[in-house]
Amino acid sequence: MENCNYNQELDEELTIDFKKIFFALWSRKFLISKIFFVILFCFIILTFISPKKYKVDSDLYINKANNTNMMEINPYAIEELGGVGGGMAALMSGGGGTLTNELELMQSPLVIDKVIRENNLVYKKKWGILPNKKEGEYISTAAFLKKNISFENKKGTNVITIEYKSKDPELAYNVVNSIINNYVELHKQLNSEKSKSDKKVIEAEYNKAKKALNSKLNSSSGLPEQALATSSGISAMSAFSKSAQQAMANLKGQVLQGQKSRAAVTEEAEKVAALSSKLEWAKMVDEMSDSSKVLVLKEPQKLRDFEYSSPKLLINILLGIVFGFIASLFAVIFAENTDKKLTYSMLGDNIIYNLEEDFSDLKLLLLANTYKCISIVTFEDIPKNILSKFENIRNINFIKADISNEFVKNIENSDKLILVISIGKTNSKFYKQIKSMLNEMHKNITAEAINK
Repeated sequence: MENCNYNQELDEELTIDFKKIFFALWSRKFLISKIFFVILFCFIILTFISPKKYKVDSDLYINKANNTNMMEINPYAIEELGGVGGGMAALMSGGGGTLTNELELMQSPLVIDKVIRENNLVYKKKWGILPNKKEGEYISTAAFLKKNISFENKKGTNVITIEYKSKDPELAYNVVNSIINNYVELHKQLNSEKSKSDKKVIEAEYNKAKKALNSKLNSSSGLPEQALATSSGISAMSAFSKSAQQAMANLKGQVLQGQKSRAAVTEEAEKVAALSSKLEWAKMVDEMSDSSKVLVLKEPQKLRDFEYSSPKLLINILLGIVFGFIASLFAVIFAENTDKKLTYSMLGDNIIYNLEEDFSDLKLLLLANTYKCISIVTFEDIPKNILSKFENIRNINFIKADISNEFVKNIENSDKLILVISIGKTNSKFYKQIKSMLNEMHKNITAEAINK
């Protein structure tokens, strides 16, 4: 039973009188249209008077798989591809994924500071009027990166998009172009330092190996293996002579020493040959170190005066419609609650919206309560043509709304009350006072009829 009561109360709370809302809005149609079109017009005007912003962008392809454009065939060049298990797997897959290191390089002071100076980006007066202690000084890298600029790595690619917005189309183009140029130069510098360092290390090792080879050659000794073939006579005599045996042993020792010397020289020669090959590659990489692994897929374009990105007329129209609607709604709510004359929103739940046209609804209500005393409280005079319709109804009496003892006495014996009011004419404060007084007297207001 309690559950049923709870659901009933909930249903009553969620009841919305759409008809009352419609009439409330319709009665304010001129206010709504005025506010709506003023707001819309303001947004349209803003399109033409607001400062224009220009957006210049560029797409860069970063070839992470190599550093010199010859990585694929250079077996001695090593590139950090990042991540656990990067190495060869990343090289084979093209080094996909986010370009964290490249984004950091691109936004580093090594690039941005040069961009700031090349484009003379300095601190100016706050809002164009207030003094600034840093006025005239170059802005910091952090300040530059906070607004107007964006760097984005397109998901699943090695492409980075640079985008810059400015009120000056020439500046927007120059900034993006400057970022690209300085970033490419930074890469060339890094490539050059790497190649020079590799070349220096390999060259030092090559010189050491070559020196060691020369040393081995100079210190090599012993006899070749052919010497044993020419010593068959001594070998035969060694069976009968101790001196021949001694000579044969010395000869074999000399041949063995010769074999060891040749092996050491061959080993050093192979080492020198390998380092020589590496040194040739290092020299080739050094010669190519002025190349870059950055490819500009989309060049920044110089924009004309009419090619601005914002404000857009269509967007401002849509914003004007949205904000115009919201402003109109607030204006209606404010007007409904502050109007000195009676409004639809001030009425109760049981409303007869037109006393003359919907008189049949009121008549049914009166006839259904034939044996009860019903008082019709009027705030405004009822036209004679409507009064004549009440002639055959006997259980009613008309009382003029008033804050007086006489009014209280007249309604004291009434079982039900019907208020007759006029929207836009009845004083709202007086209406609220009468309703409050009736509520204190515990008098039930059956309906409120609007006299138009």
